[in-house]
Amino acid sequence: MARNAIGTVAAERRLRMTYQEYLDWATADAASEWVDGEVTIFMPPRTIHQDLVLLIAQLLSDFLYLVRGGTGKVMIAPYEMLAWDVRSARQPDVLYVAPDHVDRVSKDRLEGPADLVVEVVSDDSVVRDRQTKFAEYAAIGVPEYWLVDSRDGHRAVAAYRLAPEAAYERLPLDAAGRLHSRVLPGFWLDPTWLTQDPLPHPLALMATIAPDALHQAARRGLGPPE
Repeated sequence: MARNAIGTVAAERRLRMTYQEYLDWATADAASEWVDGEVTIFMPPRTIHQDLVLLIAQLLSDFLYLVRGGTGKVMIAPYEMLAWDVRSARQPDVLYVAPDHVDRVSKDRLEGPADLVVEVVSDDSVVRDRQTKFAEYAAIGVPEYWLVDSRDGHRAVAAYRLAPEAAYERLPLDAAGRLHSRVLPGFWLDPTWLTQDPLPHPLALMATIAPDALHQAARRGLGPPE
């Protein structure tokens, strides 16, 4: 990642424009977000950031396919989550939309909050992910928010659920140190998986998360449950 002469992370670029101007300006693969008339253009992600995004998205997608019969939706950035109540068009690293809310998925974007948002924290996104989006996602009603830190020396996972007072509270780990999703029942992971180097293969992890479903799918030729 580019750094300036005194060793700090290079600043993001910011531009003022309306949402319609943003739509006209942005490309399909633009690493940018629009919030209340201002566009932030992000620094290119590091390899570990992309590896984590792909691993998490693959685990969620495989679980939906093998256990939930393909219901629900998993998307990765760049994909827009539009929330007009706070005038924001975010591009979460990974998002999950529950079956009851797939009507929010239009042909162009997600119109409203996802049920689960995962942000992979990089050197340039610490404040944005841990403070700005933390408050914003709670305000728009994202029920579950995971923060996966990809920074050297800071590799960790923290997950939060939305409390009745519209504020996030930390999701506890079970006695075995596993993190269980509340919006996707049955899905869990060991946070240490996301701190390993190299990262484990998603198929090996799925064999631990849902061994019976994976075995049954293998007998069906990896088809979805009937």
